[in-house]
Amino acid sequence: MDKEEILKKLLEILADDLDFYSPMIKEVATDLLKENFTQYPVFIAHQHEVKLGEPILLGADYAREFTIHASTLEELVEKKLVLAEREEDFKRNFKNPKETMCILLITPGDARFIYVPYKQKKKEKINE
Repeated sequence: MDKEEILKKLLEILADDLDFYSPMIKEVATDLLKENFTQYPVFIAHQHEVKLGEPILLGADYAREFTIHASTLEELVEKKLVLAEREEDFKRNFKNPKETMCILLITPGDARFIYVPYKQKKKEKINE
């Protein structure tokens, strides 16, 4: 398997995990926004040890591949994962955190931001 095939497979696994985690991640993002802790919540998805953010969803606890940590743009700037001169660009491109989760996917040798809409609750059909 080449690097692109591995990444594609990881993204498929991550999509499945995020579908499962979505309501819990949305709840954390909502709390961070309500408490004015940040306007830019970022969730780190990883499969190995990462010392960034606070662990909120451990993959082993849910029989999932990825573990999720909660972080903020401010922490990423402080730790120089987002350069200070790029902070305004990041903010301009940031999607609405009430509708979309910002995921920093960290894999060995690579890291990338992806935006994933929160899973929509299925609307019950009302029979009249």
